[in-house]
Amino acid sequence: MAAPRVVVAESEKEVAEKLCAFVIEKANIALSEKGTFYVGVSGGSLPKFLCDGLPHLKTNWNKWKIFFCDERHVPYNDPECTYSIYKTNLVDKVSMLPDNIFPIDPNVSVEEAAMKYDDVIRKHFPGVDIPRFDLLLLGMGPDGHTCSLFPGHKLLQETEKIIAPISDSPKPPPARVTMTLPLINNCKFAVFTSCGAGKKEVIQQVLEGNEPDPLPAARVRPTNGELVWFLDKAAAQLLCKV
Repeated sequence: MAAPRVVVAESEKEVAEKLCAFVIEKANIALSEKGTFYVGVSGGSLPKFLCDGLPHLKTNWNKWKIFFCDERHVPYNDPECTYSIYKTNLVDKVSMLPDNIFPIDPNVSVEEAAMKYDDVIRKHFPGVDIPRFDLLLLGMGPDGHTCSLFPGHKLLQETEKIIAPISDSPKPPPARVTMTLPLINNCKFAVFTSCGAGKKEVIQQVLEGNEPDPLPAARVRPTNGELVWFLDKAAAQLLCKV
């Protein structure tokens, strides 16, 4: 793959604007080419950026298919449920059918939830071993984790499953469902967003480090796609190559 593209903005507000414009651009290209836009979203600070900015932009929402890069195994009414955040703050705000967003089932075991989500995704991508999303919107934790893929965890070595359960997350809650690297790295566009100085060291390590055992976020390298980072100046301040 090509080197990651790093977009540095003056402020968090400008990061959000650039991110939302990028998402809408990729959505509308996908819609013009094949009539459907397949996107994976994440939690953390990302929902605020997307849910504040996207409703003001023009697209055919009912041609979007929204999936989750990972999800905590919690009820829909739990404040930590990523699905409910997007349902309330994005889907219900725009002319999108609720059937176009695909939650992970919290009412079964985490292992069964992962198997069911694998089936849901594969039904939208028939005839391929590894589905190819148009866009995956990812987050990164202070430890360099992305989705629910944590440093040193055995799931980093997963090569067969595209969706996996995790019951020993070092970050609570311990039970989660996550996309794996084979699925993530088959997407057309993978995007990280980070603002503020709190993660500046790990951002430098991910983007410019050369460790033999890279952090999970550093392992996101689409094999036939593009990786883009949206950062504000504080987050990017240690980078040499921007």
